[in-house]
Amino acid sequence: MGVIRRFNNNLNIIGTNVKKYREMQGLSQPDLCRKMELLGVTMFIADIYEIEHNKRLVKDFEAKAFSLALNITLDELYDNTNKLFEH
Repeated sequence: MGVIRRFNNNLNIIGTNVKKYREMQGLSQPDLCRKMELLGVTMFIADIYEIEHNKRLVKDFEAKAFSLALNITLDELYDNTNKLFEH
């Protein structure tokens, strides 16, 4: 198994926004799982939890599916993440 690389001790940078937009739309984690499933992406509640808490990697197709499921743009999904790269 390869080394899992972290960025500022996080495994992704969009988890906070996934949670923000999910909650803004009044969706539960199971609701979001169902919407992802309709897009052909199997996601479990534990996956959503770990992504929202930056403890799980997000594949590129999962990021796109999140944007579709949450009806937001990829720019919105990555909103406010530039600050993570500032020193």
